[in-house]
Amino acid sequence: MKNLLMMLTATAVLALHACSHDDGGLEGPTLPPVETKDPNTNYKPAFVGQTRIGGVQTTTKFKGSVITSALSSPWGVKSLPDGRLLITEKGGTMRIVTKTGTVSAPITGLPAVNSAGQGGLLGLCLDPAFSTNRMVYWVFSGNVAGGNLTSVAKGRLANDEKTIEGATIIYRATPAYNGTLHYGGRIVFDATGNLFVSTGERSDLVTRPLAQSVTAALGKVLRITKDGQPAPGNPSISGAGALPVLYTIGHRNPQGLAIHPVTGDLWEGEHGPRGGDEINRIEAGKNYGWPTITYGIEYSGQPVGAGIQKKTGLEQPVYYWDPVVSPSGMTFYSGDRVPEWKNNLFIGSLSATHIVRLVISNNKVAGEERLLAGEGQRFRDITQGVDSALYAVTDQGRLYRIDRVAP
Repeated sequence: MKNLLMMLTATAVLALHACSHDDGGLEGPTLPPVETKDPNTNYKPAFVGQTRIGGVQTTTKFKGSVITSALSSPWGVKSLPDGRLLITEKGGTMRIVTKTGTVSAPITGLPAVNSAGQGGLLGLCLDPAFSTNRMVYWVFSGNVAGGNLTSVAKGRLANDEKTIEGATIIYRATPAYNGTLHYGGRIVFDATGNLFVSTGERSDLVTRPLAQSVTAALGKVLRITKDGQPAPGNPSISGAGALPVLYTIGHRNPQGLAIHPVTGDLWEGEHGPRGGDEINRIEAGKNYGWPTITYGIEYSGQPVGAGIQKKTGLEQPVYYWDPVVSPSGMTFYSGDRVPEWKNNLFIGSLSATHIVRLVISNNKVAGEERLLAGEGQRFRDITQGVDSALYAVTDQGRLYRIDRVAP
């Protein structure tokens, strides 16, 4: 296995030197892979560079500064038009934080959440016309008859910013299940004004197969309108009774969604089991394989299902990690403060406690860097501010600003 990894690394490094910078390619030298721990398996990647790509290092001087440590399990962060940050907290509150660290009182008016386990108030996004309509959309885990489920809601941030007006649940990902894990929970707008929503398969063996079921909304990327209806142009996914909201199937626990600023493609990150965290480029109607194929194993050490990593008709991840990093919220950088970061993908890492920087070139990963690894924080979400700095929240309650150091 070690010889294979050495061969793949050497090949990847050679390939990296040929990358262009047109769509986020490399600047500067390449380094050995940032991951040095032994993998959990001897599974072989499907192509060179699918895992343990050569490392890169930012040459621009930058720093991560803690704006506040007064948040309670923040889960989602988005920049308001004036540069302040709108943040969800897992327990069920929204708050606004200024760039100098002033934290607002809880914003009222939201539906109740079930915050047990991995549930709670999760990802959020702003309406593209927020400056005029002040509409906010968010994902949460809520109780219903028969259990709980991933839900999507919307409402208007009041002019006084103390409440969400007219909060309405627009979609529920059925079936409900009496569990506390794998809700997914990210939400982003596409270029047509419709919403992508990620849902988990709820983790347990009894629900895991629903990731492959076209009649269940679990373990999916969904595409809905602002009113929670199937979005026009959704793919026709084969299978009796297929839900018209389905965009892709076969996901485990997708906690990251981001739109590429140049191509407009949707990219997704999801948690694997023991190994097998994935980054995928999402294409309409495709099946991303879970639990039929995976580069991870059960926490017990046993294979998942038949223990296979490839199957005709199932998509390969663009990139995977073994051991896991636990990828959560993510964003592409489109700013100008750190030019070498242009169009790179930044991902909050939970268990590995750093921010992942992936250089993307021609829809492949061309380099990996670990940022703020010395902070010891579980980075839950990251977004770009209106000032072109990056802002990240951590499970421990911090909000970071990540930006170049002024000359």
